[in-house]
Amino acid sequence: MIITIIYEEFLFFHELSRDWIDRKVVYSTLLLYRRQLVLRYLSISSSVLTNKKVIKISRPLHRGAPAIRVTSSSNDLLDSQVKEQTEKEELDRNQSSHSRHRLTMLLLKSSLVVIVILALTGSFWWTLSISTSSRGHIFHSSRRLQEQLVSDLWDIGELSFGTSRMKEIEFCPGELENYIPCFNVSENLDSGFSDGNEYDRVCRQGSRQNCLVLPPMNYKIPLRWPTGRDIIWVANVKITGQEVFTSGSLTKRMMMLEEEQISFRSASLMFDGVEDYSHQIAEMIGLRNESNFIQAGIRTILDIGCGYGSFGAHLFSEQILTICIANYESSGSQVQLTLERGLPAMIGSFSSKQLPYPSLSFDLLHCARCGIDWDKKDGTFLIEVDRVLRPGGYFVWTSPLINVQSSRRNKEKQKRWNFVRDFAENLCWELMSQQDETVVWKKTSKKTCYNSRKSGSGPSICSKVQDVEFPYYRPLQNCIGGMHSRRWVPIEERATWPSRSNLNRSELALYGLHLDELNEDTANYRIIVRNYWSLLSPLIFSDHPKRPGDEDPSPPYNMLRNVLDMNARYGGLNAALLEARKSVWVMNVVPTTGPKYLPLILDRGYFGVLHDWCEAFPTYPRTYDMVHAEGLLSLESSQHWRCTMVDIFTEIDRMLRPEGWIIIRDTALLIDSARVLTRRLKWEARVIEIESNNDERLLICQKPFFKRQPS
Repeated sequence: MIITIIYEEFLFFHELSRDWIDRKVVYSTLLLYRRQLVLRYLSISSSVLTNKKVIKISRPLHRGAPAIRVTSSSNDLLDSQVKEQTEKEELDRNQSSHSRHRLTMLLLKSSLVVIVILALTGSFWWTLSISTSSRGHIFHSSRRLQEQLVSDLWDIGELSFGTSRMKEIEFCPGELENYIPCFNVSENLDSGFSDGNEYDRVCRQGSRQNCLVLPPMNYKIPLRWPTGRDIIWVANVKITGQEVFTSGSLTKRMMMLEEEQISFRSASLMFDGVEDYSHQIAEMIGLRNESNFIQAGIRTILDIGCGYGSFGAHLFSEQILTICIANYESSGSQVQLTLERGLPAMIGSFSSKQLPYPSLSFDLLHCARCGIDWDKKDGTFLIEVDRVLRPGGYFVWTSPLINVQSSRRNKEKQKRWNFVRDFAENLCWELMSQQDETVVWKKTSKKTCYNSRKSGSGPSICSKVQDVEFPYYRPLQNCIGGMHSRRWVPIEERATWPSRSNLNRSELALYGLHLDELNEDTANYRIIVRNYWSLLSPLIFSDHPKRPGDEDPSPPYNMLRNVLDMNARYGGLNAALLEARKSVWVMNVVPTTGPKYLPLILDRGYFGVLHDWCEAFPTYPRTYDMVHAEGLLSLESSQHWRCTMVDIFTEIDRMLRPEGWIIIRDTALLIDSARVLTRRLKWEARVIEIESNNDERLLICQKPFFKRQPS
């Protein structure tokens, strides 16, 4: 096999020297060949150098090996001569095996040297043969290719010297325990950002640090749901006592500090305020109470500046999915505390860029003293609210600015309130109700409203070029978006939850999808979820002995509160988990490099976001209980690996809580490469064969709980 690779290497560069005219084909071919070569070599090396565990998916998965009992007899039943002969034969076999192993290692190392020499000299020879006019076009790509080739061959070299020489990824310094790449307020200020833009997400070159983020000193595993939804450990988040009790949104103050814990559900009157507040909003919409939100077409809510998630936590029991977004905060973060409760949240800012959601995505947007000045920037923030709000959806705003009595005594407040009210009217929003400090608007369900406005009043409608359905941190627009979308369907005309998740043939046609494709995806994920649960359940209850006083969680509650699906496709994993009555929510991520089915996921009543996995995900460390990635490595491989597998895996490690799980499903070759990398990440990993598919494997890993040592 090694000789074949060396021979192919020679022939490959020989052919390239003859066919260099089409530089795009050459570069693409080189890049694909480089990866194929590295993966084949890793596959050979890992099979020789590592003791890989491969388990059939049909068998129960148990960690550890059974004990081997060794017995001895006091009577010598063997003749001494036979005994000596046996020992001699065993010694000869050991020596022979050792010699074969040394020979294999010598062959691997020698082949590495030959591959490096042929790769570099062949590439150099090829470069010299190219005409001067062509060199300028491909110099940058060729140089990048050579750098990546040398890097990968260096990794192979480390592997060739055995697992003892494979360098483990180091732990991050202690000050990075809440490290989030792409969010650096001080650096943004130094770069001239201001007026709230310093909180923007800016992914600079080299901003990512490939190190493993350790938890805080006294970190504890979160409590299981439903208890963990209302009680968290103080040591797990970065917050001061002052921040617990001081100002913020209405729901931000609904918490109590109790020794080592923060309680969000106590006997205080503050908690009762959440129920009363939710009830008030329902009545203002025209409903009896919040339990009727589903009947009114409300399933998904975007909670802007959510406090600590108490509004969404209360509605969770009513099957309302509320996602919290708020600015990055270095301490006392709304998003971090909401996520620590196991509730949906992510970092998001309205300051200068559009949110990474398609147009017409949410049934209701909520802002309770969220800190956003809606009258600023000529109403651009309200235009972004209108873009992500579905036709017939609601915008609920609670603010002292709305209080009529106080506004009359303050001309500046009155002026600001009048601007927001008039601008909302020009957006074709109907003011449904106004009580105390809360107001509810309803977005129009009819496109004709925009044409009936007075000339020059309010923002214009975006052109087709401006109206991008899949914005990815695009600058805020000052025109009304979503008008050109085929998904303009009022919420009252959509099926209510849970029927909404099963779209019919005509509805699927909007996304270019056939009913058979969705049904096949749903059936596959039913089997997948059943297999995942059967694989993980023995591990959860056998590898992690119950702590004193703990009881096995009764169905549907379990060890998993949330799952990050890194390549969600149609949302099949989310659908199967809900159908199996698992009390989890899923962050469905659609990669920017893959098929754009995010609108389908959102229209099915799930939550999702667009993301580039070569950048850091906008969340705090230790966010998710499980990370799932099916076909993601193949997707990145088809894009010529814009970033390394190490970049992706260290980001997974950052997002995953200690003792959390990783499930990766991909081709056997990519899984073999990923399996080798897990040693560097210190993950406990095993490969599982899939009997129905010989070309794919499962890689199941668990992130260990490393405790920080006192300095």
